[in-house]
Amino acid sequence: MVFSRKCRQCGGTGRRRHRPCGVCRTEGVVSRTETVAFRMAAGVSDGARIRVPGKGSTAGRGGSTGDLYVTVAVDPHPLFRREGDDLHLVVPVAVHEAALGARVEVPTINGSARVRIPPGTQSGRRFRLRGRGAPSPRGGEPGDLLVEVQIVLPRVLDERSKDLMRELRRIHPEDVRAGLDICKG
Repeated sequence: MVFSRKCRQCGGTGRRRHRPCGVCRTEGVVSRTETVAFRMAAGVSDGARIRVPGKGSTAGRGGSTGDLYVTVAVDPHPLFRREGDDLHLVVPVAVHEAALGARVEVPTINGSARVRIPPGTQSGRRFRLRGRGAPSPRGGEPGDLLVEVQIVLPRVLDERSKDLMRELRRIHPEDVRAGLDICKG
């Protein structure tokens, strides 16, 4: 970061021995690049402003040093989407796992957890894992992890798999789109 700091040659007065200071050109301050270290609480959200006292620019002619304000920019995570302290995760689930039920391991920000997928789970269903979300920057309880099921069909079906799907269609002939109102012109 680039900051204005009090000129060390003239002590911020802009003059040296009754002559104009050549280092700061009588401004009393000089610009310099400096790396500033500061603490940031875990779980700080995008757009949050953090105040770093005494690390801002210096006012000219012997003025005091101000505070530095840092605006946080959080990069998106490749797996999790954040809403407040809650995290959202879309988890692929195989057709047989959704139909028959399964226990699937899902990533969390601190490792992994197991989610029980009950038999007959539909795509889009969400499961809440309490306390497995983002930490609260205020020091409270962490948010929740919301796991959304996304059913994934097999990419390639051999003849046996196709026969099983046809048999499934024969056993369960219901129209899954029966409740949709289709406009007929």
